[in-house]
Amino acid sequence: MTADASPKLVVVVTHGGEDPERATIPFVVANAALAMESRVAVVLQANGVTLGTKGLYEHVLAPGFEPVKKMVDTFLELKGELLVCIPCLETRKIPVDTLVPGAQAVKAGRVAQELLDATNSVSY
Repeated sequence: MTADASPKLVVVVTHGGEDPERATIPFVVANAALAMESRVAVVLQANGVTLGTKGLYEHVLAPGFEPVKKMVDTFLELKGELLVCIPCLETRKIPVDTLVPGAQAVKAGRVAQELLDATNSVSY
């Protein structure tokens, strides 16, 4: 566990533009946790990797919510960690260099460590 005593939330997101509401709500929760001075890592897996990809995340909008692009950008500005599954990117033929600035391409070991260090986790 890190020396930082603030709580840590890990949010795992597996949906992208095919389900705008399930793609959006994780960032509502993540940004709220950051505003509450928690540490937050959002892990994008499966189709969720599109939420960290330039040219794709700009087009996700769920009725009644801010656009995903705005939420992701705010999340990164608030110093949230955006972790994107490398094998999931490769499966979808999404180049790592198309990730939004601030996103980190990671493999299972990093995800496992984030979950082990977390106070709580949630999956969408």
